[in-house]
Order: sequence, then C-alpha cells, then structure tokens
Amino acid sequence: MKEYQAVILKLTQRTREDEDALTDLLNERSRGGWEPAMMSQDTLHLTVVFSRRGEPAR
Repeated sequence: MKEYQAVILKLTQRTREDEDALTDLLNERSRGGWEPAMMSQDTLHLTVVFSRRGEPAR
C-alpha cells in the first residue's frame, strides 16, 4: 500500500527564497521517507505530491 501527501507551497517570486523553501521542503520530506511523485505549478503556487510505502492494510 502507498501513502500520499500533498503540499502546496506559496511562491514569493523571489527566486532565492523560493529555491530555499523548496529545498527545505524536499529535504524534510525525504528524511521521513517521502519521495516526490508529481509536481504542478501556476504563477503563485507549487503543488508537490509525495508518496511512500505504507503499512500493509490489515
């Protein structure tokens, strides 16, 4: 079974701040075993969907 987690990151239009926020998000989720599965972006937001192996259903 897989688990999914969606995160919506509000972009500031300041490249360095946005890069730092995305890097922090990816590193934090990676430490918890999450891997990026899909990304979507518009002018104001970046949506990242993460997935990881979950516990088998009982």
